[in-house]
Formats: sequence, C-alpha cells, structure tokens
Amino acid sequence: MKHSLALVLALAAVVAPVVRAADLLPMEQQVAEAVKSPKVTIVHFWATWCPNCKAEHVNGGWRNFIEANPDVNVIFIKTWDPKPGVAELEQYGLGPQKNFTALQHPNVSRKADKMGEFLGLPVSWLPTTWVFRDGKLRYALNYGELRFAMLQQMVADSTEAWKH
Repeated sequence: MKHSLALVLALAAVVAPVVRAADLLPMEQQVAEAVKSPKVTIVHFWATWCPNCKAEHVNGGWRNFIEANPDVNVIFIKTWDPKPGVAELEQYGLGPQKNFTALQHPNVSRKADKMGEFLGLPVSWLPTTWVFRDGKLRYALNYGELRFAMLQQMVADSTEAWKH
C-alpha cells in the first residue's frame, strides 16, 4: 500500500500553468496571491448539494485536518451552487480557524456554462482539492472525496525541498 500511495502521489504532482492576472476574476487573483505563500495552501472546491463534499465532514474530517495543521492555509471555494454555504460550514465546525478561508465563486451554474477552470487549471468534478506551495501546484485531486491520511502525506511531501 505504501508504494502504491507513493506512486499515486508522484503521478498527481504537476506544475500550475502560467496565467495572466488580468485574465483572472478578482477572487482568482486573491487565491493566486494566497497560493504564492511559502506555506502549504490547500484550495478545495465544494458545493452544498454534493454528497461526496458532505462525506468529507463525517467525524469532523475537514475540521480535524485544519485544526491539526495550523501552518497550512485552507481555502474552500463553493461553486456550481447558488445556496449560501457559510451556515453549512459552521455546522461542520469550520469558520473560526485562522488558517481557513471560505469563498463563493460567482459562477453558480451546474449547467453547460458552469465554471470549468480556475487559475488556468481544470475543475471538472466536486470536490476538487489542490495542494500548492510557493505558487506551484504540488498535487491535484480532481476525482472526488478525499482521504485525509493521503492529504496529510501530500502536505508533508509539499513541505520538503523538491529538486525538480
């Protein structure tokens, strides 16, 4: 299992494409600045209607992860969803943490005109979770519900010096 996890992590590592700030929405510019941090920054896309997004909160999932990692910045971006999500996040114990930010993407459509990329990267499924450090995308999970042990390993790997 350890070797297969390492292989998955290695295959998921990518470098973010170069995008011009002028081409980004104001919220994207805010997130682009945040991910430039030397700290690890997680960007997580979610929606209130998404069962996989809700499953990530079972047994305190995200809350426990955020509180156990105070040096990791976590940004939740609600998209493809017109319902306000602040109350739902509060229900899961998210909001008061200093390393947590909640944003609402202006494109709330789930139809053909839905947001399909952010920071020049594809968003095709919810939840989607990206791990950045120093402005570089270290890992991208675009497949749905994540496992926190795997995310913790990605954070640990992202804090190490990369030689490429």
